[in-house]
Amino acid sequence: MDKFIKLTSSAVPLAIENVDTDQIIPARFLKATTREGFGENLFRDWRFEKDGSINDDFTLNNSDYSGSILVAGDNFGCGSSREHAAWALHDYGFKVVVSSFFADIFKGNSLNNGLLPVQVSPEYLQELFLEIEKDPKVQIEVDLEAQKITIQSTGSEADFEINSYKKTCLMNGYDDIDFLISNKSEIEAFEKTRV
Repeated sequence: MDKFIKLTSSAVPLAIENVDTDQIIPARFLKATTREGFGENLFRDWRFEKDGSINDDFTLNNSDYSGSILVAGDNFGCGSSREHAAWALHDYGFKVVVSSFFADIFKGNSLNNGLLPVQVSPEYLQELFLEIEKDPKVQIEVDLEAQKITIQSTGSEADFEINSYKKTCLMNGYDDIDFLISNKSEIEAFEKTRV
């Protein structure tokens, strides 16, 4: 995985609550077992009409919005436990998803796949939506080390929580195996004491 320490980017707003994993990546596209290629079908049934033409009303198709941050409504990632939802978001180019609540399994899958879920208060989420509506190019900074998200134009910031182990993994670009390997000498030293 890539290291994640700090990101400054514009954001794509998705002011829809209860977005489930089948809306993020519909089940009919879950035919591969590698992480690549899922981004092209992210929000497939919302991005495209039934005839395959682009749905101009959907936020990801609005050229005003771009960036590596998705700002989503409450209860994002609910529904089935498919890891492909995190794969699709990451493959599309998102590095961060901000919401006022994430489904637990989606949150875990995201952290395991280099996608940072940033949970903020409902009030701060609405503030983000308002600032993006005022200026679609507004820059948002996500500082993992400080565990802060900041709207750069106003200086308004919020703290967010993250499991310390997952924080270490993201900041170093580790998956679970990489983390174990990084502690190999300590593990070997401990094993010698257990004879």
